[in-house]
Amino acid sequence: MNDADADEGRRKIDWAREHTPILEKIRERYVEDKPLEGTVVGMAMHVEAKTAVLAELLAEGGAEVAITGCNPLSTHDDVSAALDATDGVHSYAERGVDREGYYEALDAVIEHEPDVTVDDGADLIFRIHEEYPEMVDNIVGGCEETTTGVHRLRAMDEDDALLYPVFAVNDTPMKRQFDNVHGTGESSLSSIAMTTNLLFAGKTVVVGGYGHCGRGVAKKADGMGANVVVTEVDPRRALEAHMEGYEVKTMNEAAAEADFVITTTGNRDVVTREEFERMKDGVVLANAGHFDVELNLEELADYAAEERDVRDGIREYETPDGRKINVLAEGRLVNLATPVSLGHPAEVMDQSFAVQALCVERVLDGGLDAGVHEVPDGIDRRVAEIKLDALGVEIDDLSDEQRDYMSSWQHGT
Repeated sequence: MNDADADEGRRKIDWAREHTPILEKIRERYVEDKPLEGTVVGMAMHVEAKTAVLAELLAEGGAEVAITGCNPLSTHDDVSAALDATDGVHSYAERGVDREGYYEALDAVIEHEPDVTVDDGADLIFRIHEEYPEMVDNIVGGCEETTTGVHRLRAMDEDDALLYPVFAVNDTPMKRQFDNVHGTGESSLSSIAMTTNLLFAGKTVVVGGYGHCGRGVAKKADGMGANVVVTEVDPRRALEAHMEGYEVKTMNEAAAEADFVITTTGNRDVVTREEFERMKDGVVLANAGHFDVELNLEELADYAAEERDVRDGIREYETPDGRKINVLAEGRLVNLATPVSLGHPAEVMDQSFAVQALCVERVLDGGLDAGVHEVPDGIDRRVAEIKLDALGVEIDDLSDEQRDYMSSWQHGT
């Protein structure tokens, strides 16, 4: 990467920084107090402009930061170059690496011997546990950003395999209610629209999964005039989608009428050959979950008679009967992995990454047992308060009488 790459990356980072007022408020304290002095933070994240703001914030707080990507197609090389030119930051992220290169970059981060890990998908944590178990005792703790990563860590915890404490940043309200709903919803549809140059209005959009991410995709697609169909495996979420006005069907049934299918489950094989055989000509498939396992592309490639790249970020599979099925970003995270992807809006990531920064501080305070931990409510509320202050929004305070009423079990009719 040359200086021109780094200059363009710096412009992207500076733009994001202007729209992250919570991180800017935290930065004021970090620059003065250096609360992370002498620590090493290892990160495996989507290396783009907003993530760079977080990485530089941690460095300004006194940490040595080593970072790489958590998805082979989500890195912005110019941002990675700009980060690597920043004092206190070492970036090993590169777009388009193969599996070997991906894990070599994770290993490069681990070689810095981090005190704290910050993960998106838990690959860094898993790599340490599997390949570098001797380092676990020296790691104070970590933070996990996304739904899929928290699922993996809870499974490790249940098997007594998670050997240091990790905050489930994904599960705290200031993350899941905003980043997952509004961030995933807006960024996924924006990326699909820019990649395909197709209209959502009047089309049938099938959303696989109705968790917070699926809810966001459904809400935004509905607002753009699409007919939204939701598929689910959880009866409560399916009923919730039904009560919120969406059609609820099985994926096999919904696939036959879909113009777009967008998966958000975090699970594998959400769309398989049974669905491919029923799809309309020209359907567009996208995955908004973390790993590239939700669309079974091995089965699609085996089923297809021909395949070719028809546009940057779009792979067309032609079926034996002449239908065309279009897959975006190799089935990877669509809001970050297409050639035009920019990820979540800066204002949304401001909240999530503020939680990350404050959780890194809390991890370093120590006293946490190995396992998955909820983000302290005080951290979550503090982030909301800073955001409201930045927006100029005032809210009411409880009176002493109201606090007493809410804390007493003796008040009745």
